[in-house]
Amino acid sequence: MRVHLVHAHPEPKSFVSAMRDVVVDELMAAGASVTSCDLYHDGFNPVLSGDDFTSRSRPDYLVYTLEQRHGYTASTLAPDIAREVENVLTADLIVFTFPIFWFSVPAILKGWIDRVLLSGPMHGGKRFYDLGGLKGKRTFTAMSLGGRQNMFGPDALHGELDTGMMRHFFQGTLGYVGLTVHKPFVAYHVPYVTDHERQTQLKDLRVYVRELDRQPTLKFPALGDFDHVLTPKRDRTR
Repeated sequence: MRVHLVHAHPEPKSFVSAMRDVVVDELMAAGASVTSCDLYHDGFNPVLSGDDFTSRSRPDYLVYTLEQRHGYTASTLAPDIAREVENVLTADLIVFTFPIFWFSVPAILKGWIDRVLLSGPMHGGKRFYDLGGLKGKRTFTAMSLGGRQNMFGPDALHGELDTGMMRHFFQGTLGYVGLTVHKPFVAYHVPYVTDHERQTQLKDLRVYVRELDRQPTLKFPALGDFDHVLTPKRDRTR
């Protein structure tokens, strides 16, 4: 199995970095081939621009998604993008490790999403959800946050985590490009618990990775349930 891991935390000694190391250890112990991108350490540029293409189909006006398509087919993507695109397209499993910031992913990871998940080979037109370009590949996320576990859930303070607060990431990004998305591993209240509790959460993560094939997946729309203009079919609930 080929795995690509995208890590987003500025501190090498952080708990999230420890989670990254646990994930890599377990996957490699299971025989996986693992590549990784440490966004902060590698100095990944999160800001999309016309400089993301060594040449453009339309130099006078930037339509970024169209230039992504041209750049992919013409092999004119900037080297840092081309490298990550290759890692994603050749991976069987894509892993993300990051802390939740402001109900979202770190800004540097949002920049990776904008620049790497290309229009064309990964999505575009009606090629999304179960018809997305990355269909057949799997993904999971190991993430941390400061909130307590009881703060998340159907009737909790912040609502659901994976289908509410982070829906934009799990459905609007990972599910959108066709990935099979496992329910995430979440480390709660990390800055405020004891070191013993952090170690327990790392042990739980090891079990999660070892049992990945049995971890549940999130459910997203299927294009077959909608007509040619993406209106729900009338007989959908029959």
